[in-house]
Amino acid sequence: MELKNKNILVVGLGVTGVATARFLKNRGASVTVTDQKKEQELKAFQPLIVESGIRMEFGQHRIETFEKTDIIVISPGVPHTIEPILKAKERGIPVLGEIELASRFIAEPIIAVTGTNGKTTTTTLLGKMLEDSGLKVFVGGNIGNPLIAYADREEKAEIVVIEVSSFQLDTIDTFRAKVAVLLNITEDHMDRYPDLDAYAKSKSRIFKNQQYDDTAVLNGSDPVVRSLSRNILSRKVFFSSKEEKGVTISDESIISQENMSRLLADFKLPGKHNIENAAAASLAALAAGGTFEGVWSALRKFKGLSHRLEYIDTLNGVDFFNDSKATNVDSVARALETFERPVVLIMGGRNKGSKFHALRDLIDKHTKELIVIGEAKEDIKAELGNIKPVETATTMEEAVFKAYNAAKPGDIVLLSPACASFDMYNSYAQRGEDFCRSVANLNRTICYDKTTA
Repeated sequence: MELKNKNILVVGLGVTGVATARFLKNRGASVTVTDQKKEQELKAFQPLIVESGIRMEFGQHRIETFEKTDIIVISPGVPHTIEPILKAKERGIPVLGEIELASRFIAEPIIAVTGTNGKTTTTTLLGKMLEDSGLKVFVGGNIGNPLIAYADREEKAEIVVIEVSSFQLDTIDTFRAKVAVLLNITEDHMDRYPDLDAYAKSKSRIFKNQQYDDTAVLNGSDPVVRSLSRNILSRKVFFSSKEEKGVTISDESIISQENMSRLLADFKLPGKHNIENAAAASLAALAAGGTFEGVWSALRKFKGLSHRLEYIDTLNGVDFFNDSKATNVDSVARALETFERPVVLIMGGRNKGSKFHALRDLIDKHTKELIVIGEAKEDIKAELGNIKPVETATTMEEAVFKAYNAAKPGDIVLLSPACASFDMYNSYAQRGEDFCRSVANLNRTICYDKTTA
């Protein structure tokens, strides 16, 4: 793909936008970055590109800028249906996503992971499996290190492992994954997609350019995933949930059922969903050239991720868990199913079009009280408030304090929001860190009260 002397517009600044703009500039393109946010909101990113002579437009998307460019590259968070992009498409201007652009400059095999839940855990674990198999691996994509950053660096890996979102898949054209993993599909981002079918079709685009010698790793227990698998050209390998500590697999040419059971027996993370993630990562790693020993080594050592059912502390017999990455209803369901003890659940944030009533049975079975925060707190109260007691909080610290007061020794306090974080925080990670700080502050308060009593 020729970029030299092209006028290229990058839509959306942020980490991916900066990496994309610099990649294009390094290849001789004339680059402009546009973002609807005001200049003050994006000041952290500006020094990274000002020195490169890249033009910037803030506070709006000027349609004339979109119509006077040769190529448009959009960052993952930018809808490809906004008016300036639609008008540019009408003029025949190519519109690419960052993943699509990057893939055109990468010769190494790409292993891609998508799904509603478990993407980051599976991608991280998969990368460690391949590293422990002796391979030089790049791990990135939607996980935090943009794929375009890998395309721009001189030192190359032997294999590329990426997490891919539905937003990124919406804008692929030639992107091809040697091994593609689809973990599950449940309702999410209903503020961006008209229905579950449209969202599912976006996820299924991960298989769009696969050929007969590629591999698709699929969750055979998920009926939506099963329905999408019919038109896949590549070799299909299914994993299906059995009991808590096992899965069945459809293709023993990759690994025998007996050996898969041996691998999962050494995996320590709780919950059926984590067993599914481990099975998917194992099949993908072995299909990509990993070894049994490497897969086994990674499974034994893996302790999970921050902000994903992360144990934080125990205060007077009450255990605190940070599940801030649970930004949709299905994630919360999976978290609640993990615990057998009573849960005081902290929920809320910015609603993504979620149907909270889908949690009614699990709330009734597993929780003793809800603490709700953020923009969605009234929506959650309306849908779940007649099942268990509900309290509202205006800050995370208040939510943690109220949750602790509602709990008894042996209970769980769980932050699992079922919502995006952007009403109160810049990211789910920042929200999780605030939860951890609030637990630490509560601990100090308890200790102080004991010493002064």
